[in-house]
Amino acid sequence: MIVCVAGNPAIDKLFEVDAVRAGEIHRPDAFIPLPGGKGIHVAQVATALGAEAIATGILAGHHGRWLSETLAAEGVPGVFAWAQSGETRSCLTVADRATGGLTEFYEDGVKASPQDWAELAHIVDELLARGPSWLAMAGSVPAAEGVEGYAGLVRAARAAGVRSAVDSRGGDLVRAIEQQPDLVKINAYEATELLGGEVQDVPAALDGAREIRRCAGGDGRAGGDGREGGDGHAVIITLGEQGMVLIDPAGNSWHGVLAVHGNYPVGSGDAFLAGLLTVLAADASSDPSSDPAAAWPEAARLALGAAAANAEIPGAARLDPARARELAAHAELRALGSAT
Repeated sequence: MIVCVAGNPAIDKLFEVDAVRAGEIHRPDAFIPLPGGKGIHVAQVATALGAEAIATGILAGHHGRWLSETLAAEGVPGVFAWAQSGETRSCLTVADRATGGLTEFYEDGVKASPQDWAELAHIVDELLARGPSWLAMAGSVPAAEGVEGYAGLVRAARAAGVRSAVDSRGGDLVRAIEQQPDLVKINAYEATELLGGEVQDVPAALDGAREIRRCAGGDGRAGGDGREGGDGHAVIITLGEQGMVLIDPAGNSWHGVLAVHGNYPVGSGDAFLAGLLTVLAADASSDPSSDPAAAWPEAARLALGAAAANAEIPGAARLDPARARELAAHAELRALGSAT
């Protein structure tokens, strides 16, 4: 099972118009409202790909109820904490057919109080007690002062013997990395923000991934995570059309790319993480004693396939799982050497 924590759930609204013209009234000829937030997308795509996944996060108000009910109707189970006030945010994406571009508007989201986060942390503890393969934390964490965020959940996962994955940005990401999660997956923009230097190509991404891996615990032997075998830490930086750079738990470095690019990339990073964890969770479930690095090339291919399939269909996390696996078979993966 994959437990998927959405730090900032949302209702995603996709409008499609012939062309976006500044200062003019637009009447969309297509409108798609969907459950959103990065952790929600991970749960949706992992479920579509056949994994057992459960979503959690902090919801609020009428929007939160709609999101929870819609997820349940899709067959994606969820256990949520409820904020005492406010409304779950909305995010608007406008697809411009004339240019093929997307214009996005993101609300900040409900500011989680210490009480709200404590309720979510309690839910995560209960889900960890079920023995999932992974705890995935994705998205920002709009929180009040005194809320630790993902860092505490990484520690909780380690104490439960569960591997953790983080996909976030800014201070939330920095604090989570300090707690040495098993996987850090971010995009080039987030890597640039984190490292303070431009990450725009494969060599820069490889250097950045090495630095992040060092901060996250490196080969794992000094990580003190209590798991037998001293598993290393993995880092992925996605680069859009240039694919992704991966350093796996054994320290092997990879560049993966898939030469298929759709018009709807929103949510493709989340689909990537879902595809990756779908394979890793299945491998852990079938053979808990297996080499933790052995499944990563296959996982990377499905991750790339899921990301590309997501971009082919309007609306995040709407992919065709058969198409994702078809594309995964065409993903190119080449070794870059050792991380050390």
